[in-house]
Amino acid sequence: MTSFAPAANATGVDCSITTLPVSGPTSTATMSGQLCEPTGVSPKTIQLLVHGGTYNRSYWDLPGAPESYSYQRDMARSGRATFAVDRLGTGASTHPSSLPLLITLEALNLHEVVQHLRAGHVGGTAYEKVVIVGHSVGSGIVAMEAATYHDVDGVVLSGMTHMPAVPVLTLGAALGLQPVFLDNLLGTLGSDPLYFTTRPGARAGLFYDLDDADQLVVDADEATKDEVSVPGMGTVAVFGIVLPTTYGIDVPVFNAVGTNDVLFCGVLALRDCSNANALRAQEALYYRPEAQLETYVLPGAGHSLALHRNADAYRDATRAWLSSKFGM
Repeated sequence: MTSFAPAANATGVDCSITTLPVSGPTSTATMSGQLCEPTGVSPKTIQLLVHGGTYNRSYWDLPGAPESYSYQRDMARSGRATFAVDRLGTGASTHPSSLPLLITLEALNLHEVVQHLRAGHVGGTAYEKVVIVGHSVGSGIVAMEAATYHDVDGVVLSGMTHMPAVPVLTLGAALGLQPVFLDNLLGTLGSDPLYFTTRPGARAGLFYDLDDADQLVVDADEATKDEVSVPGMGTVAVFGIVLPTTYGIDVPVFNAVGTNDVLFCGVLALRDCSNANALRAQEALYYRPEAQLETYVLPGAGHSLALHRNADAYRDATRAWLSSKFGM
């Protein structure tokens, strides 16, 4: 019998959708996002949540999965506000041509969203502190944003180390990805040949350790999958992940991964993710002292650590870090 973690506490949650103007490749575009806050409370600090490749904002609040898996609703129940965006080319945001969706444009988009958050354009609250949170490819974009614009108060990088498992990524791309126009679920998005998504059934092996995952969640993940720009993913891999872009970050950083993340951990990635101390020892040289790097590993979890059975422990660790650094 499948069991699910209980909600953090009984605090109510209010979620709403906001659409914001941002820079597109050739003209103004729109970026859609979901704001979730505790009912009746307007915190002064917010987390800006940025999903990874072939995902959209559903990663942070997955339809079809038990609510206990929702990062956004769990954070709201403990008094914290989050804003999860659909990056350009995904979800309800503008879908431009895939070719110009490079890391520089994506970082600029996030910088613009940070300014919107501080100006009160999302939910009417002018947030005093913004912590930017990424997953996977989204972490690479987050790193570039924070290192370039220096406009956030803290950075959370999840599902990312600086040494990807290149053989696994290469094989995963060859066997696990396909052009969107060939996909039965997403083919209606168009025929742009450089937008790709995962092949049916591939997400389980790429993103999960199935000993720590529920099939209901994997199925919900498959049902809400999205597309990714191949040129954009390439620039993120090089400039946001492999090269030490993170050395430009001058605010506190929290880095979280699953112990069994086949894409960024293990022998083929030259990364020991068995415990937080081992991970920090390998990653610390990519950060300056101002980053005050702290690391966390979620036992038994694969790449998409927020969607594993014990994801509540990852959220608790993130909460503890937020409280220690920002009094959230």
